Amino acid sequence: MKLHYQLLPAQTAQPASLPLLLIHGLFGNLDNLGQLARELNQQHAVIKVDLRNHGRSPHSNAMNYPLMAEDLLQLLDELQIEQTIVIGHSMGGKAAMALTALAPARIARLVVIDIAPVSYSLRQHDHIFAALQSVVEAGITQRSAAAEQLRTTLTEEGVIQFLLKSFHQGNWRFNLPALMAEYHHIIGWQELPPWPHPVLFIRGAHSNYLQDSYREQIVRQFPQARAYEVAAAGHWVHAEKPETVLRAIERFISEKSTNEDHNT
Repeated sequence: MKLHYQLLPAQTAQPASLPLLLIHGLFGNLDNLGQLARELNQQHAVIKVDLRNHGRSPHSNAMNYPLMAEDLLQLLDELQIEQTIVIGHSMGGKAAMALTALAPARIARLVVIDIAPVSYSLRQHDHIFAALQSVVEAGITQRSAAAEQLRTTLTEEGVIQFLLKSFHQGNWRFNLPALMAEYHHIIGWQELPPWPHPVLFIRGAHSNYLQDSYREQIVRQFPQARAYEVAAAGHWVHAEKPETVLRAIERFISEKSTNEDHNT
């Protein structure tokens, strides 16, 4: 699947700097990590991408991590990128982790924001699906009316405004039927072979997506994993505490590692 993307050339010429691939989460689009992109773009080329069934990328009935990883690898091939640093939030973090199994030598470092390589048993988005579907069933075409309809079910204004970013001319830009049908794949996971290169897991202290109980599963798949917790932040930690997250990412990607050169 040919994904929609935006390529931002580095603002400052840094020949040795690897490009960064930024991947959004469920219900999102390539603008969701925009604040990170703008800062990291000072020294790195940045690729922002819409995953399948999101944003301006094509729709499909199939939605699972092996397919998302194949889409991302096709994009790297299209852009002739031999090696990159990948940053993914939530579902995008899982897609990024799946890419390490498909093309382990193409990723130098990985940043996973508030998600773990595990299957989640709790369906945390069913109330959101219901709210989104209610907008469709009501035949709403105006953004203001869509907001009012969402508020009848959802109480978090930040979540409502996040969802409305994908409401365009009376339609959701994400493929709502496919996301609902394939949700078990989105919260699910198939364990990966070990990827022995640097990984930074960033979690919000108030989020339950990246728990200490997942440590064994994380280390088994990512032996060089380390964790960074951001205080007073939830699942959208990069939006709530962008400067803290940026500092953690910049420190991590600027480090040197003897195991980082996959060509030796």
